[in-house]
Amino acid sequence: MNSFADQMTDRMKTEQYNKSANRWTQARNAGDRLMRWVFAGSAVLVSIIIFSIIAFVGWKGVRTFADVSPLEFFFSTDWTPSQNKFGAFPFLYSTIVLTLLSVLMSLPLALSGAVFMAKIAPPWMREILRPATDLFVGIPSVVYGLVGLTVIVPFLAKFNEGLGYGILPAAIILAIMILPTILSISEDAIRALPGRLEEASLALGATRWQTIWKVLLPAARPGILTGVILGMGRAIGETMAVFMVIGNSPQMPKSLLDSTTVLTTAIVKDMGNTHYGSTWNNALFLMALMLLLISLFLIVIIRIVAKRSEVK
Repeated sequence: MNSFADQMTDRMKTEQYNKSANRWTQARNAGDRLMRWVFAGSAVLVSIIIFSIIAFVGWKGVRTFADVSPLEFFFSTDWTPSQNKFGAFPFLYSTIVLTLLSVLMSLPLALSGAVFMAKIAPPWMREILRPATDLFVGIPSVVYGLVGLTVIVPFLAKFNEGLGYGILPAAIILAIMILPTILSISEDAIRALPGRLEEASLALGATRWQTIWKVLLPAARPGILTGVILGMGRAIGETMAVFMVIGNSPQMPKSLLDSTTVLTTAIVKDMGNTHYGSTWNNALFLMALMLLLISLFLIVIIRIVAKRSEVK
């Protein structure tokens, strides 16, 4: 009798345990389904917002061609809205030159700093340098512009026999601003490389610098390119710092110290002077669309580079 009672007790405990386990499993599955729908809904909402912005800006921008021919807008150098002349080529040209120049100025310093912190600096020094470089990201762009306006522009004016505004001071400011981005991503790419690459190179008799230059940097090239592309994205979209030091003259620059305007500063400078729906206003939306398309193009390049970033 006692044995039968014990069996019944054990069976009841097992049934209770199974019921509790089933309730827990059902609750967990319900929670998983809920979060799956939340994440899917968030992704759909973000996608709708992004495509809505692109569609709205594109719709407004394309309306420019009702009054201005594409040939004039993209290749004319005459930007005189009061005379219905909307040639945006100087803005596009200055944007490309400014971005490339800032990357060329920032890349050697950023790459050298990445190699130093990843392979040369002792751990205690890296723990100091890495947060110090990250602090540059948190500095507001208006502070960079103020420093450029009070330090860099007067210094360059001494060599220009006049004002020191232009692409060069803007490129110096942007080079400092994008340096932490390129440095951080490049350092992570170098540190993520398998140790066997460095060990094999040293085992074959290569020096430390030959290993870094001939083995590690080529292997980390996809990650470095990703950092460069992200830096270019920030340089293209930067407004306030560039606005304060570039001069904001709607003309084709003949030198790096000629006052000019880029796409972002042209939008900021003129948007408050236009009427919604006017040709001038639509032309500014078209320049914003150009910035969006450039950013999307850079994102596509990042995705392509990221697929090749793994060292096998």
